[in-house]
Amino acid sequence: MIPAVSVKEWPVLLTFRDCELDTRLFTLRRQALPRQVEPQVFDLLVYLVQQRHRIVTRQELLDALWAGKVVSESALSSCIKAARQAIGDSGEEQACIATLHRRGYRFVATVTEHEPPAPRQEDGPSTKTPPVPSEADTPPHRASIAVMPFADLSPVASARGGTADALAHDVITRLAQLRSLFVIAQGTMFALHERDMGPQEAARLLDVDYVVSGTVRRHAQRLVVTAELVEARNARVVWADIFDRPLDDAFSVLDDIGSQIVAIAASEIELAERNRALLRPPNTLDAWEAHHRGLWHMYRFNPADNARAHGFFAMAVRLDPTFARAYAGLSFTHFQNAFQGWSERAAACDLALATARQSLGADDRNPAAHWAMGRALWLRGQQAPAVVELEQAIHLSPSFALGHYTLAFVQSQAGDPQAAIAASDHARLLSPFDPLLFGMLGARAIALVRLGRFDEAADWAVQAAARPNAHTHIRAIAAYSLALAGSLDLARSYAAEIRQALPNYQADDFLAAFHFDPQGAALFRQGAAHIGMG
Repeated sequence: MIPAVSVKEWPVLLTFRDCELDTRLFTLRRQALPRQVEPQVFDLLVYLVQQRHRIVTRQELLDALWAGKVVSESALSSCIKAARQAIGDSGEEQACIATLHRRGYRFVATVTEHEPPAPRQEDGPSTKTPPVPSEADTPPHRASIAVMPFADLSPVASARGGTADALAHDVITRLAQLRSLFVIAQGTMFALHERDMGPQEAARLLDVDYVVSGTVRRHAQRLVVTAELVEARNARVVWADIFDRPLDDAFSVLDDIGSQIVAIAASEIELAERNRALLRPPNTLDAWEAHHRGLWHMYRFNPADNARAHGFFAMAVRLDPTFARAYAGLSFTHFQNAFQGWSERAAACDLALATARQSLGADDRNPAAHWAMGRALWLRGQQAPAVVELEQAIHLSPSFALGHYTLAFVQSQAGDPQAAIAASDHARLLSPFDPLLFGMLGARAIALVRLGRFDEAADWAVQAAARPNAHTHIRAIAAYSLALAGSLDLARSYAAEIRQALPNYQADDFLAAFHFDPQGAALFRQGAAHIGMG
């Protein structure tokens, strides 16, 4: 488990040898000259320096820097190598970053902590200190994004207002529907495009954090779309993909691609903002950063991190009482306390509902507010109203992956299992690397058990249990599904894992967490009985 970041106030300027790390401006200087490094490399250096009093394992670095995303060990090795090169170290010398065989890494150079100097002009545009407006004139901070009109590369390009423009309009609208980002209006973006302004120039002019751009090409009854999300401050490509679809129904294909671009881009921005907030001293966070720091802890799925997440969400709503998503985050922490049995269920259910109501009160057009209310109502056994709220979340924002997932979760247990499977599949299509991917897979497995398709259920449940942040109930779905499928040896191995973490865990604990219909409850109890957990 990653240790909690200390509440000690970290100075924003850290010096060692001939290097300076400025965590306020995200800059590295060596021999008084700026050094250009990838954000992941910079984050690695800051993490190692801040944790310099102990050994940091490779797994901890993977978890801290990639936040649950599956990457190869070579990616970390490359990051370590780049960090050493940036600060004048090497694998042979190891004067700063020492490798401890089979144990991890430790930052061994002497570090001095400073208050930051005034920004220097030569650091470039990112160090420019803007005038500080009065508190009354300062809107709550949100990450900002601009969507450039897509370039039409078709052999015979369509006129303005054709497929490429329609896709850009759709992406802008869907991003705005999420209500989590500050989105530049489409009129502004198309006006800049008319002036032949490129993405980077537009980003500088508009002073936005992220830019989406791409191309559209129609050829031989196929539509090929490329999309790219760039972090404007350093021109880093955060995400890029190619969507190649048969052009059977142009409207449907365009709708599908636009929805995926929006959901994946929003997910990648959330990941980047989470990682950035993680490196900031807690007492310097604004509401946006506190919310994303809370998300980082929330997705660890253990009692200690859930409590830390609660603290950061509470900080966010203190700093911005209108922040609907922070109230939704608070509701989620109470939901987890109830669902996981980490606190008294009735009280946690009441708190989940109360904070969901606060989220709706702050912004009843925010899909996350209705998502929180849907989960809270489900906790109280109110299936039909929960479905209504979750469907409203999806209606407000069709690209809101968590709405589709939670609808799958609710329907998988006592509603329509076929609808649950469809909702799970759509959630995974929208957010293929979601921190709650284990839940999307687990909901599909539950629905398949209720349909009597035990072999398929076991396959999906094993995938769910393999996710790095899967919790005990997910492993129980795998154990019981495998038992129903007749794979008793593998089922017992999952049961042993569960018992190692929770020695007294039984089918009653599993069934108490969920709201199954009688048939579903009987099936899972039968599976548990096969492996001695009935």
